[in-house]
Parts: sequence; structure tokens; C-alpha cells
Amino acid sequence: MNEDIQLSHVTSEGDLQMVDVGDKNITTRVARAVAILKMKKETAEAIRARSLKKGDVFAVSKIAGINAAKETARLIPLCHTLQLEKVDIQINEEDSEDGAYSVFRLESYVRCEAKTGVEMEALTAVSVASLTFYDMCKAIDKEMEVVGIRLIEKSGGKSDYHRP
Repeated sequence: MNEDIQLSHVTSEGDLQMVDVGDKNITTRVARAVAILKMKKETAEAIRARSLKKGDVFAVSKIAGINAAKETARLIPLCHTLQLEKVDIQINEEDSEDGAYSVFRLESYVRCEAKTGVEMEALTAVSVASLTFYDMCKAIDKEMEVVGIRLIEKSGGKSDYHRP
């Protein structure tokens, strides 16, 4: 490991720590993350027809993602508890590159006024939303894939990030 790199969650003695954000300024923090679900075309047809036995995959996945964002500090051990002001999950069908399968893009948006960022909340939201989407459809498609979970935007604090 490069000795010049200082890990914020590890002390100089190698002990784990929660980062002290007490001296940071409160700013508007925003993060967006995305996950891609690839599935058989027949699965997407059943979703569009709202014929899944478990119910409305869109509504259930969105609720699961919103709840997950709110629970991030309980799930990720060294995350700070944040008072989230906005959590949104969007689900859109997209064309696959080769047309051989169907693709749904799940995107989370999280915002709050805080001393630390909401990247983990956005990533947790989209991860759980995509897993819930998978769970809702797994009875008819065992070959589904959740791929490409990633942060696409972060703003607030000392630095901004926008995925190229």
C-alpha cells in the first residue's frame, strides 16, 4: 500500500474510527447513483404488463430504496447518521446495446444539509432498490443481472464529482 495515502477511517495506529466531521461546514449535499438490471425480454414484458405475482415492481423497489437510504448508517458501520431531506428513485427502461435482452436503469437521488456527504446513502438506495427489483422478478427470470452500480454525481463540501 502507498504510505502517502491517509485512510480517513483508520488511525495512525491502524485502529478503525468514525471520521470526526465536527469542524466541517454544513452545506447542501447531493449524490446520485445508478444500477443497471439486465433481463430476458419476456421478463420486461411481464413487468410492463404489471403481471408479476408479487405486485408492482416499480412501487415496491422505490419504497425499498428510499427506506435503505434512511437506514444507511445502520447498514454501513462507519457512516454518519444523516437527516435526509430528499430521496428519490427513478426506474426507466432502456435499450440494450445488442438488443438481445432488456435493461432497466435505476437511479437514486439523495439530498440533505449536513457536514458530510450522501454518497453512501445514494449507493445504498440504488443497491437495495435493484435487489428488490430482482427479488420481485426472480420467479420468472433466474438469469437477471444487477450490473454497474456506481456513483454518478456528488456535490457539496470541499469537492464535487461528476462521472464522465
